[in-house]
Amino acid sequence: MQPDGRLQSTVPVPDELESPRAKLVYLYVATTDGATTERLCDDLDVKKGTVLSITGTLRERGYLKRTDSGFELA
Repeated sequence: MQPDGRLQSTVPVPDELESPRAKLVYLYVATTDGATTERLCDDLDVKKGTVLSITGTLRERGYLKRTDSGFELA
């Protein structure tokens, strides 16, 4: 924990990710070693359409890959 009480992430977030939700999805997938669409929706309280849009963009940019069990970092 940093002196100001904030947690410091040990997962580097790509500088190119500007959207807070894209960063959140990226960090979630990184720290959970993968996630399904349903887990992302439930745990992050984000609608399925939003999750699919974000994961699609992250896949197009080469940050995520689709697997049989969901999404993982590429």
